Amino acid sequence: MTDKSTLIKNARIVNEGKIIETDLKITDQRISRIDKTIPAASEDRVIDAEGLYLLPGMIDDQVHFREPGLTHKGSIASESRAAVAGGITSFMEMPNVKPSTTTIEALENKFEIAANSSIANYSFYLGATEDNLEQIKRLDPAKHCGVKVFMGASTGDLLVEHPEALDAIFRESPTLIVTHCESTPVINQNMEVMRREGRDAVIEDHPIIRDVEACYASSSYAVGLARKYKSQLHVLHVTTEKELDLFEQGPIEGKHITAEACVHHLWFSDQDYPRLGNLIKCNPAIKSSTDRDALIQAVRDNRIDIIATDHAPHTWDEKQVAYPEAPAGLPLVEHALLSLFDHVKDQRLKLEQVVEKTAHNPALRYGVKERGYLREGYYADLVLVDMNRGTSVSHDSVHYQCGWTPFDGQQFSSTIRSTWVNGSEVYDGQNICTQPGTPLRLEFDR
Repeated sequence: MTDKSTLIKNARIVNEGKIIETDLKITDQRISRIDKTIPAASEDRVIDAEGLYLLPGMIDDQVHFREPGLTHKGSIASESRAAVAGGITSFMEMPNVKPSTTTIEALENKFEIAANSSIANYSFYLGATEDNLEQIKRLDPAKHCGVKVFMGASTGDLLVEHPEALDAIFRESPTLIVTHCESTPVINQNMEVMRREGRDAVIEDHPIIRDVEACYASSSYAVGLARKYKSQLHVLHVTTEKELDLFEQGPIEGKHITAEACVHHLWFSDQDYPRLGNLIKCNPAIKSSTDRDALIQAVRDNRIDIIATDHAPHTWDEKQVAYPEAPAGLPLVEHALLSLFDHVKDQRLKLEQVVEKTAHNPALRYGVKERGYLREGYYADLVLVDMNRGTSVSHDSVHYQCGWTPFDGQQFSSTIRSTWVNGSEVYDGQNICTQPGTPLRLEFDR
């Protein structure tokens, strides 16, 4: 719902490493005041948030919302609604749609679609190819979130493997470079070993085919290029303990090479393949519990700078085929924060760390203007959370167009009570706003 002013009373605000009980007022699209005791005006909508936690909305820097061309799986409209139900208020969407987003014209077309359908804030990546350097050089750092480079493990024109093409991208890109790092030669070598053994691959082989060495060979190459050219590099969905040594420990400020983990790699392990099968098939693969635990530790010690989702829906039928033919990816935006709050409950993470990795650091790394923090004058992108009331998840309960979730049967310990985007309540704990409100194309200050 849209209110001119909303006063949230007695909230436990989680922001900039602290949890403080205070009031917060929204006027129009902005946070107008944060104070211990804010008197209510006659026109205010007043919400008593006693016992609840108020966080800056998650800025998800890696989603696949499937539009244009793949809208039988999802759309910007459907998946942005699922996102706000999960407390995600801004997203950055990937170029592997149909046709791939490899020109500025195609990029701007996606912005137009989002302006008419998204209820969350948005930006989009240009996809790198081996011959679209001139398009990459036209990117506007104030308007476009970055360029996505598939360094192996992709198909069609989005696969970039030629050394000269990669050198040129890392040397010339005017925006942040984000990479999917898996080595196709290593993957092919692993598949050849399996072929020589005379057996058909099954889902349990996925982290063996797309193994630690496939990831490390590619991510170390990307880091080497970024060091050579002093590029701004963000390595997406790191999955292995070995890769963590490539990244510096410490605050995100001042780093030109950063790393990300995704919620499913922090939650699942290879022990879940027999139960969930193709539903958790994704690239890079979910790996061992040792790798998962190392990623969680890396979140704590600041080698992992950002947590994202890599939300990538496919239809149920598309997943119900033999492992080699099943598409990679799973829907995650609706329960990403809830899974992280369970890590908090089990004392693997602190709530302040979750806010840092999902809101503060994405804003810092991408230079997102006036978002990612609870500060006076900033846009009111907020999520109100009840940490003492659980959420039961089932396929029937999700808002994804694909109609299923890898968390089917999960009882999370927390629940999303409300989500605000630009001062408008777009989710009230039960209902999602059905019409675009005032979502904004994300602006960057670089």
